[in-house]
Amino acid sequence: MSECGLMSECGLGFLLGSEETRNLVFIGEAGSGKSEIAINVALKLRELGGRPVHLYDLDMTKPLFRTRDQAEFLTAQGIEFHYEEQFMDAPTVVGGVMRLLRDETVYTVLDVGGDYIGARSIGGYAPVLNSPSTRVFYVVNPYRPWSLDIDHIDKVLGETLGVSHVRLESVHIAGNPNLGPETTAEDIVSGAENLESMVGPYKPIEFYTVREDLAPGLAGKLPAPVLPLALKLTYEWVKE
Repeated sequence: MSECGLMSECGLGFLLGSEETRNLVFIGEAGSGKSEIAINVALKLRELGGRPVHLYDLDMTKPLFRTRDQAEFLTAQGIEFHYEEQFMDAPTVVGGVMRLLRDETVYTVLDVGGDYIGARSIGGYAPVLNSPSTRVFYVVNPYRPWSLDIDHIDKVLGETLGVSHVRLESVHIAGNPNLGPETTAEDIVSGAENLESMVGPYKPIEFYTVREDLAPGLAGKLPAPVLPLALKLTYEWVKE
């Protein structure tokens, strides 16, 4: 079990890794929970203070569950939010990413679109993504179809890294074991155990995300620190 429970007890050390880190990038299978995590991480960095926080929505692969759905809220919280409007299904790329990734005075968070299709959008930033200033997190939800076993995880991860040019040694794993709004603590513990058995022998899971109402009861009971999530992308029709 983790010696450090909730993020409030650990600070942001398990996310940032070192004082040199100023960029956090979230990649992974479509539907793994990247957008929800990116929003929450940006808010935590804003609370930390000291630097402006820039959040990029680079998702070009789906029309729902995107950080841009919370653009007004995020801006009101003092986060500099960036995205590009799409025309029908035509992919669009927002500008200024490389400039901010290189800016030593800000925090930059990238929410990258699902799997290898969306990850193509960050291929040009590889020199910075593979540098000490950046931590790239591959988000895995062991309940998702393409994360049910290590072969599926390895396939999607390999394809994603191939087009993004992010090196495997630059990737950190974030566990997000959930079954939606009805997820129980037992679901999270079971999913974490499964993820540890599949991925743990190859790469450590750096942290687990847990819905904020369940987080206190799971602090210290999972094998890595817990990042509580305040769900911002749960729509009314999903709750029914």
